Amino acid sequence: MIQFGTGGWRALIGETFTKDNVRLVAQALANIMVAEQVTQNGFVIGYDRRFLSDKAAAWFAEVLAANDIKVSFINKFVPTPIVMFKAKHIGATYSACITASHNPADYNGIKVFIEGGRDADEIITAKIEQQISQLTYDYIQSVDFDDAIASQQITLINPMNEFVDSIVDFIDIEAIKRANLRVLIDPMFGVAKNALQTVLISGRCDVDVIHDGHNPSFGGLMPSPSAATLYRLKHLVAHEGYDIGIGTDGDADRLGIIDEKGNFVHPNEVLMLLYYYLLEYKGWKGSVVRNIATTHLLDRIAAAHGEKCFEVPVGFKHISAQMEADDSLIGGESSGGLTIRGHIKGKDGVFASSLLVEMISVTGKKLSELLSEIYGKYGFAYTAEGDCTFRAADRQRLYDKIYVEKSLPEFEWEIEQVSYADGVKVYFKNGGWALARFSGTEPLLRLFCEMACQEEAEKVVLQMKSFLNL
Repeated sequence: MIQFGTGGWRALIGETFTKDNVRLVAQALANIMVAEQVTQNGFVIGYDRRFLSDKAAAWFAEVLAANDIKVSFINKFVPTPIVMFKAKHIGATYSACITASHNPADYNGIKVFIEGGRDADEIITAKIEQQISQLTYDYIQSVDFDDAIASQQITLINPMNEFVDSIVDFIDIEAIKRANLRVLIDPMFGVAKNALQTVLISGRCDVDVIHDGHNPSFGGLMPSPSAATLYRLKHLVAHEGYDIGIGTDGDADRLGIIDEKGNFVHPNEVLMLLYYYLLEYKGWKGSVVRNIATTHLLDRIAAAHGEKCFEVPVGFKHISAQMEADDSLIGGESSGGLTIRGHIKGKDGVFASSLLVEMISVTGKKLSELLSEIYGKYGFAYTAEGDCTFRAADRQRLYDKIYVEKSLPEFEWEIEQVSYADGVKVYFKNGGWALARFSGTEPLLRLFCEMACQEEAEKVVLQMKSFLNL
């Protein structure tokens, strides 16, 4: 029952996410560390604000400590990127964060990271699953949390200041100070507030925050920053005169942006803005990595600057691996996660938000103006999306139709090629594309289409829904 998807292991609290299963994952990982002889490198663990996250982190740490692994335990809820940052800096071979990221409130989970603070790839998660399949609950070793602290098997740490300082040192903080910006933050009852607010106040921004309390139900909304969930942020930015609105998901590795007019800036556009800014205004060089569900306008921006754009499957582990292989400048995905060269090897909503604030400070231009500048140079494209729920009994039917029968709708546009590398992606000769793939974190079939106009893109998504009987 414990399976890792594109964003770690996530499960319903009380159903599969239980104390026994959390300890089982910890024991499996401990066995791997012992077998690989990397226990001396220690382990970093952190947690978000979800129900049971703090307790689950302690259960996890107790198992590692019993297996003679030194644990650096972050003793306050933090953004997932802080765990990755600390793991990278102490040289931990493995680390983890207790979080279900943007999933609904009745979920929790575990993200596992590997050397360098990078998302664990399929090789590692397969090893963990294999270990779990060979274990029983009786095999689990554990010690009392307080006893492990007393014996120094567990050390309490708080790397917040180190993380914030690393961002302040990276961005042009003096330019931000000169801009006198007003910023509104919506952490969506998650963990971004302290780190992001501290960075922006260091830049002398006028910062306000909404939805910053501890609310395990996330106010009844999905803790995922989208046009629908950030409705209050959109309203306040437009009516109170903020320069930018910043929303972050439950564990602060993804972001959603509102421009000065109160418009939602799609994560595709955020990637375009930052890549264009780094190339055009800062004069940096390097390729870009995007997943298969992310805008092809990045390809145009890259080509215009003599750079390459790499396409990889969904899952940030694929993005970070390709970035490392080509020393890419930036990598990201249409769901709102990104990073750039020189920062951590995983997505970071706090860092990305800080860089966006630097961008409007350095250029002296509004977000809407910069987007218009990009579309004027590289043309416009619109991405339509559709998340379709389905009954468990229908999954095999959908799988067979997509992967076995390889059936496709009768599209109006001529097809150039079809890929089954991750779901089914249809590349049209007009430069547009359509994609259908199963979510790796939720029971959903995700549909995407990018075309030159909104009407065409939405038409294709509806056509795919009808064809798949969803």
